[in-house]
Amino acid sequence: MPEVLLHMFIRLISAAAFCLGSMFASAAAQTPDLTTLARTSGTPDIPGLKIVWLSPWGDVSKANPWRNIIVHQTEGPAGSAHYGAREQAKNPARRGVTVWVETDGTVYWAVPETVIPTHGDGANRNDNKYIDNGPTFHQVLKENSIGVEFAGNYPDVAKPASAEQIAAWRILLPVLQARYRIPTERVYAHNWIDYKDGRYCEGCDLATLARSPASSAKP
Repeated sequence: MPEVLLHMFIRLISAAAFCLGSMFASAAAQTPDLTTLARTSGTPDIPGLKIVWLSPWGDVSKANPWRNIIVHQTEGPAGSAHYGAREQAKNPARRGVTVWVETDGTVYWAVPETVIPTHGDGANRNDNKYIDNGPTFHQVLKENSIGVEFAGNYPDVAKPASAEQIAAWRILLPVLQARYRIPTERVYAHNWIDYKDGRYCEGCDLATLARSPASSAKP
């Protein structure tokens, strides 16, 4: 290739690389980080997470002052989260939670952040079996704890959460932490704070995962 053409070719490649770099930089600048996104209102698109918004986010400053996250699991079959969330939306204060996670990883935001669903059993565990229950006994309650329900461990209650649920949890968890400024040490399995079904430890694997350094966010 003649030297003149070679120089022209190099200049064209450099110009194209510069344009592509500018495009990617511009796109990155326009994409809010997860913490900023988590503090918004409405029905934001959260990268990597499929959310069905049965109730949109409001002004986070007016949300119930959630201090804890309680991880639940339900014995329903696949499809239970879809059904449970829609029933919750019809009757927000029923037995249930704010956030439901289906076996395929779909997240359902069921009720407004100002509503307190009926979940938990009064933080009645005080035997320190899983964690120190001093800070939780009769203190981690429905009034101050947002509940997340993972459906699908039927008919085997010891069946772990699906890979899709775990992947969704890894994204949903830091979103909840950032939105409500909840530290990692306030993420609890239902079994850690309440006396539950002796056949399995409800929410324990997911709460343990939540407390691992790689999964949690600093609020």
